[in-house]
Amino acid sequence: MKVAVIGGGTMGNGIAHVFAQQGSDVTLIDVKQEYLDRAVATIGKNLARQVKKEAISEADAKATLGRLRTATDLKAAAGSALVVEAVFENFAVKKEIFTTLDTACGPETVLASNTSSISLTKIAGTTGRADRVIGMHFMNPVPVMKLVEIICGQATSQETLAFTTQVAKDLGKVPVTVQDYPGFISNRVLMPMINEAVYCLMEGVADREAIDTVMKLGMAHPMGPLTLADFIGLDICLDIMNVLYDGFGDSKYRPCPLLRRMVDAGYLGRKSGKGFYDYAQ
Repeated sequence: MKVAVIGGGTMGNGIAHVFAQQGSDVTLIDVKQEYLDRAVATIGKNLARQVKKEAISEADAKATLGRLRTATDLKAAAGSALVVEAVFENFAVKKEIFTTLDTACGPETVLASNTSSISLTKIAGTTGRADRVIGMHFMNPVPVMKLVEIICGQATSQETLAFTTQVAKDLGKVPVTVQDYPGFISNRVLMPMINEAVYCLMEGVADREAIDTVMKLGMAHPMGPLTLADFIGLDICLDIMNVLYDGFGDSKYRPCPLLRRMVDAGYLGRKSGKGFYDYAQ
């Protein structure tokens, strides 16, 4: 199957990786060649790690890279059976991408978004094929995590749902179908928990280590909510909380003032070197 992936960042290169490893011919598209070169290098490193762990062979890794090509023009997605958009969470950017893809791709192409919070119905409305637009919300890191949330917009057809579900299964993933409401399932449950943990920190209920330890040892979470927030990015956590708050108009989704303050200060977590924890070293 021919697949195009839009965006060579953490999620995009992971999605391209799993499709190419599964046997699809993948075109990875981004705005600059330097971003694409970085993405391919990351895929190469991750494949080497799989070889070292004896999860795949050297021949498998080489074949996977051989099925990857790169482009800086969205028109390179033409002829794909499936296009997966995986750029940052900004509706205006996604609108531009989907409008262009709608023109560049044949009517049979399914257009998917890896969005973690933006309405699929709204994204689909920017195209002339709302029935063939769907969400494929992969989890990070994509090559490791099994879950894919399959999000149906208001007009997504059963045919599109069945096709996308089978694609996810072919990748060795576990697809879960959800409807298009703010935050879907994963972030509607996860982000308020993280937000509440930030409130506990702000109110002095406990320090960061205590909060994380309670959730790790008491609730069997692999990492505490504050550590997880740093891993995800505090700006992303804030964006998703704002989507929930705006979408439901319920005060229980109001972003914690401390979360807002940290984002304003540029303390975004691992990617900035500082969040709830210090990553300077």
